[in-house]
Amino acid sequence: MNDKYSWLRQGTKGLVCTPGKFVIDPIQPTDLAVITHGHADHARSGHRHIIATPETIAIMRARYKDIRKESTTPLDFGVAKKINDVEIRFASAGHILGSAQVVIDYRGTRVVVSGDYKRRADPSCEPFELVPCNLFITEATFGLPVFSHPPADTEVLKLLNSLKKFPDKTHLVGVYALGKCQRLLCHIRKHGYTEPIFIHGAMRPLCDLYKSFGYELGELVQVTSRVKKITAGKIVVCPPSAIAEKWSRGFVSPMTCLASGWMRIRQRVKQRQIELPLIISDHADWYELTTTVREVGAKDIWVTHGQEEALVHYAQTIGLNSAPLSLQT
Repeated sequence: MNDKYSWLRQGTKGLVCTPGKFVIDPIQPTDLAVITHGHADHARSGHRHIIATPETIAIMRARYKDIRKESTTPLDFGVAKKINDVEIRFASAGHILGSAQVVIDYRGTRVVVSGDYKRRADPSCEPFELVPCNLFITEATFGLPVFSHPPADTEVLKLLNSLKKFPDKTHLVGVYALGKCQRLLCHIRKHGYTEPIFIHGAMRPLCDLYKSFGYELGELVQVTSRVKKITAGKIVVCPPSAIAEKWSRGFVSPMTCLASGWMRIRQRVKQRQIELPLIISDHADWYELTTTVREVGAKDIWVTHGQEEALVHYAQTIGLNSAPLSLQT
């Protein structure tokens, strides 16, 4: 790694800003954690103090019992905060509700840590903000050219058209409980679907949280054994794992659907026995990743969380200094 960024290092707990004495998305309890968003692989409990967006703090408090109000500092997008000799602020990452890039300014150098992000429009969160910088640390979950996500509306219309084509089938849709679930619901409602949508009990708390931040999800009905008998021609939303569990039994003629960027890979579809794959992702695809690397204006690119090699190679071919950054998750 470049010596001019020696103040930013990979530690056993995660990405450490030495002069600021904080760790970004630490994987172990630490004194001061700066959290990019509420997904469990980035937002863990046990830290002495947390800095995050108000939405991310609300998500963490809903998920973890040990997150006390006095141990958190909410920081809105665009508001600068001085930590020792370092200034940080959050810029929207467009990943899920409250997701943020961490903008770090130190002695005339600007570093942006992307966290998870996407560039596409999403009715359930703030859009991605491009922040020019010297060093851009980017995720690469879908960092291969094969990953090209279609418009989410196209995939949602597949689901709605399938409902019309197969009115006798329960459309059982697997989605992540945080972010993907609420995004899918918002897209479905945007297309004029006003019927009740049935949800797994695990979805309820986070759907209620999104509603508290002003997002309209329409009428949601929690699934019970009695409800399962009236779901023909309806949408049922559940965690991906629930599709193959005992919980999924008893629905009327279930059709298995899964909303994920991994549905681009046919072998994954076959392995999961998915009848209606929906390619909907909350991560940037190859085009979004490469576009961001070009547009952000950074001469130095570090790549983490995913397919690092291909994106590192791409950045190098366009004349940028690039290297993988292996952060444990």
